[in-house]
This record gives sequence, C-alpha cells and structure tokens, in this order.
Amino acid sequence: MSGFEPTPTPETAPYWDAAARGDLSVQFCLQCARHYFYPRPACPRCGGESVEWRTVAGRARLVSYVINHRPLPPFDATVPQIVALVELDEGPRMMTAIVGVEPAPEHLPLDLALEVAFVDCGDVRLPVFKPMAVAA
Repeated sequence: MSGFEPTPTPETAPYWDAAARGDLSVQFCLQCARHYFYPRPACPRCGGESVEWRTVAGRARLVSYVINHRPLPPFDATVPQIVALVELDEGPRMMTAIVGVEPAPEHLPLDLALEVAFVDCGDVRLPVFKPMAVAA
C-alpha cells in the first residue's frame, strides 16, 4: 500500500467496524429520521445530536464520476480509476471508487445501479461500488 490508508478515529470506528464485517453503515438522525454521511456527532440537517449507526442496503446510483488516469492513493496500482459520487438508496451521497466495469463513459451511464463491495487497504476495508448484477 501507499501509506495513505485511512486511520479510524473514535467517531468513525463504527463505520470501519461495519466495513470489516462486510456491511455499509451510516449515521441516522433520530430527530429528523434521515440518514447522513460523512460521520459527525450532529445531524447536518437539523443539528440533532440523537444519532445512531445503521447498516444500509449497500445499493446506490451513479450521480457523477471522473476517470482518473494518474495514480491516486490508496489505489496507486490501478490506473485508470473511476472516482465517483454515488447516492445511496437511503439518501446520503458519498465519494467512492467504481470497480468491476471498464473505465469508459459508454459503460458509466448516470443513474447506473450499483452495489457495495469492499477492498482491503492496509488494516481497513474500504467500501467501493460495482454495477449491480443483472438477473438472468
């Protein structure tokens, strides 16, 4: 690895613990009943401090992306890479990498249905997304 592995903090430990189990977990505000991401102690919408971690389905849609042709830590070995903004079914948006698809615009239509996958990165597992399998 490149030395740019994420370092869990006490505030983000539940996120990384869930990822280690193969689950995607985000915070949920009990006051306004909405999920949010990135981890923080208060809801960005209502300011409520009554929040909890919830495992989400791991399904998302592609909102935007860039095909990066320069090495980008922590994924130095794979170029080009698809760096993307995805929207989870539960509402929050997150930056991630897209894997399992050729890095070309014709393979990356906006609203592409995605599902979470995990890659090892040092001592943590990173959530990435891949196109959802099409049922036969």
